[in-house]
Amino acid sequence: MIPYGRQTIEEDDIQAVVEVLKSDYLTTGPKIAEFEGMVADYVGVKYAVAISNGTSALHAACFAAGIGKGDEVITTPLTFAASANCVFYCGGTPVFADVDPKTYNIDPADIERKITSNTKAIIAVHLAGQPCDMDAIHKIARKHNLLVIEDGAHALGSEYKGKKVGSLSDMTTFSFHPVKPITTGEGGMIVTDNEGFYQKLMLFRSHGITRDENLMTRNDGPWFYQQLDLGFNYRITDIQCALGCSQMKKLDRFLKRRKEIVSRYNKAFADCENIVTPYQLPDTESGWHLYIIQVKNYDRRKVFEQLRKKGIAVNVHYIPVYMHPYYQEHGYKEVHCKNAEEIYSHILSLPLYPTLKEEEQEYVITTVKQICEC
Repeated sequence: MIPYGRQTIEEDDIQAVVEVLKSDYLTTGPKIAEFEGMVADYVGVKYAVAISNGTSALHAACFAAGIGKGDEVITTPLTFAASANCVFYCGGTPVFADVDPKTYNIDPADIERKITSNTKAIIAVHLAGQPCDMDAIHKIARKHNLLVIEDGAHALGSEYKGKKVGSLSDMTTFSFHPVKPITTGEGGMIVTDNEGFYQKLMLFRSHGITRDENLMTRNDGPWFYQQLDLGFNYRITDIQCALGCSQMKKLDRFLKRRKEIVSRYNKAFADCENIVTPYQLPDTESGWHLYIIQVKNYDRRKVFEQLRKKGIAVNVHYIPVYMHPYYQEHGYKEVHCKNAEEIYSHILSLPLYPTLKEEEQEYVITTVKQICEC
């Protein structure tokens, strides 16, 4: 079976992990700070906070932003549920703005329509690694005094008008799940240039506890620590961050290979009337976490099942979040985003990862063309 995505683990990655397993630190140690520094330098920000996974990164960002009861946060429905769940975790209310029919990313015009006196922030999700229209989003945020959090789970290495995703907004989160641009097994990161957010994030990931004398109300001795807020145990390990450090050295190579695969897909499907290939916003560079096509004039389910039977593990990214039972049961029955629902009814994600072999990609192309009669 050819998966839609998979990790790329090489011998030096394994050795990096083994070295930590032989060291004095397995949980919180020097590799965490090293990994944070590598990601911060890569995207061009002052601060990075490594955390247990991409979902906890979003939760932490909402906490640091001060999201609470009565606050509304506007985000996209065409994403994994975590992009909206994180608002609920903090007591706020997710509000869904529809997506642009070309990019599949959140539509700035609909963001503007959904703003109320309770709106506090926007969570912009860079679906598949394609950056959102950040200039338009920032213009709206400035006009209404809103915070902007970017969900960059798919977008480490993506660029918007010459700047790396991660350097554009108040906070940006990343994920290091195995199918993402790089992996730490599970893991996440929040990056920011705001020192106040950074301090809150550091507390939040570790029970709200600090040993920093500058933050404590008193100090009884070198053993002393204080809980300043109600945080979580969202710590990442040195084992994971050792893998992350090794993977960061390869990120640009991984991205180059992804672009090569995408170029071949685009060329192969260019003349196929029954397939819509991904659109890229001008002045952006996608990290190409996913290659999402739309299947037209065919039953998407039948195409999905036929491809699976032929050993191609296509997937669908994503079911609009408000369609999930939990959301339906919590006030979202009347929510409808026309573009998101139309796109969802046609999309499939084809295999895309750095170690996808040329003959495997050719098999995918040939099979898709046969099924869709291209």
